[in-house]
Amino acid sequence: MNVHGNIVNAREIVLSTEGLAAGYGGEDIISNLSVTVEKGGIFTIIGPNGSGKSTTVKILTGLLEPTRGEILWDGIDVRQDFVAYKRRIGYVPEEAHLYPHLSGREYLQLAGRLRGIEHQRLSAKTDELLRLFGLFEDRYSPLSSYSKGMRQKVLLSAALLHDPEMLILDEPFSGLDVSTAMILRSLLKALTASGKMILFSSHVLEVVEKVCSQVLILRKGRVVAHDSVDRLRELLSLASLEDVFQQLSEQENPDQAAAAILGVMKA
Repeated sequence: MNVHGNIVNAREIVLSTEGLAAGYGGEDIISNLSVTVEKGGIFTIIGPNGSGKSTTVKILTGLLEPTRGEILWDGIDVRQDFVAYKRRIGYVPEEAHLYPHLSGREYLQLAGRLRGIEHQRLSAKTDELLRLFGLFEDRYSPLSSYSKGMRQKVLLSAALLHDPEMLILDEPFSGLDVSTAMILRSLLKALTASGKMILFSSHVLEVVEKVCSQVLILRKGRVVAHDSVDRLRELLSLASLEDVFQQLSEQENPDQAAAAILGVMKA
């Protein structure tokens, strides 16, 4: 069952894809992916493991070359000036692959210099972000000593340093403590209110339901839904995004799965 919305709204479409496909060994992981991301909107990709969420994110950030299709910014193929496109985005990967011998501050200084930020301005922004994310006391400690949540905060800070027009986040809430997750939720809303675009993949449906304006549901690399959460609930007459996801992604009923596991334990 495919559910695709046709909502007309006043937001400006800036990023879009047309017929994207990518894969390995001749087999597509995603196929014919066409989406739009609007200025001032939070666009979220959800799907079961292996559905193509991370592959889609990697294509949009330039880490993976699509086998077919286009990525357009304001209607122009980003391959015409990919360097300019990458200046417009900030990216937070799911796995924090950092230089373990660098301190948190050194890593942000490196990221800022690569972005061409002037030294005095970079130092001020670095220290303030470290302070706001609760990392200031550990700013000179090596990244190898940071927890997963602390490394996520460093990556998020690095993505924000150059004031990008769009943030692309792969499972951004992974490893964050409750307090930081709440701050991130508020930050995403504040960024979109200021005209930024947010695209993130997530498996935390409660967060998606609270913050996103548009949701894309993938199943086996194909789009099965692309609309607002409210519209999907309305179209399917379901009470929550969790119910929508379970139906459209053809997931096993969680209560039945839990009962089956319990049965095996007791056998």
